[in-house]
Amino acid sequence: MKHAILGAALSFALAVPALAADYTIMAPASPGGGWDSTARTMQEVMQAEGISGSVQVQNVPGAGGTVGLAQFVASANGDASQLIVGGYVMVGAILTNGSPVSLADVTPIARLTGEAVAIVVPAASPIQDIQGLVDAMKANPGAVSWAGGSAGGVDHITAGLLAKAAGVDPTKINYIAFSGGGEATAAILGNQVTAGLSGLGEFLPQVQAGTMRLLAVSSGERLAGIEAPTLKEAGFDVVVQNWRMVAAAPGLSDEQKAAVSADIEKLAKSAGWQKALADKGWADTYLAGADFEAQLAKEIEATTAILKDIGLVK
Repeated sequence: MKHAILGAALSFALAVPALAADYTIMAPASPGGGWDSTARTMQEVMQAEGISGSVQVQNVPGAGGTVGLAQFVASANGDASQLIVGGYVMVGAILTNGSPVSLADVTPIARLTGEAVAIVVPAASPIQDIQGLVDAMKANPGAVSWAGGSAGGVDHITAGLLAKAAGVDPTKINYIAFSGGGEATAAILGNQVTAGLSGLGEFLPQVQAGTMRLLAVSSGERLAGIEAPTLKEAGFDVVVQNWRMVAAAPGLSDEQKAAVSADIEKLAKSAGWQKALADKGWADTYLAGADFEAQLAKEIEATTAILKDIGLVK
């Protein structure tokens, strides 16, 4: 009789699907930027698609994501419910800030998206095109102020590479770093800076509303529906893609890592996520497992070389 009851209980347990895991996603930046938007889009889609029963988002801004990264490494060890978003900006910030923690201290899960960097000016600016901005920078590099994300991040790198391509000393550019896309946008709209750089998706609403003028994008090819040239088209040999990733906590078992990876794969392949990518103008650059870890190592090496080239890392 005991065996029959045990067998029935086991059959019932096997028939009931496992409860979806709960997650907390850290966006290591202020609200309003690319990492925050990525984390909140993940939250929305994972809940709507039934991948997770509950997803919370936590903002921990500072130093290009390295403040949040350090907190995550210290507090999340072995906890498979904790995730952090990051990407190109964080790679640069780790190097320029001499961060005591790095992406080697977390468990990389997948690259999720890629986005071109957009260069804009306020609508009232006398600068009409990217050549006009470059001419102003050539005339007096320090007089042209650039608003963007963290020092050493993708926006800073893009400004430095453009200066170099235009024959201007990249160490002389007047770059003003903001901790989130929302703050940089406010500075541009308030005419406090000459120009701004950020992910295209962050500036698109202002461009469409007519409060910003889009001068150029950093993609390799012209983007559908975008009325602006690539930097390459404009004669500057610069192509940059701001990729974003998700990582899990350090100290996970193989089983825990596999479970998190499976949930992120479901997210990346879901209809809700694909719609969100299209709506936000994000490219689907999903890459996971050993392939992503190898690509990440290459990105860190390449970013180190670029930062040394433009004088941000010795």
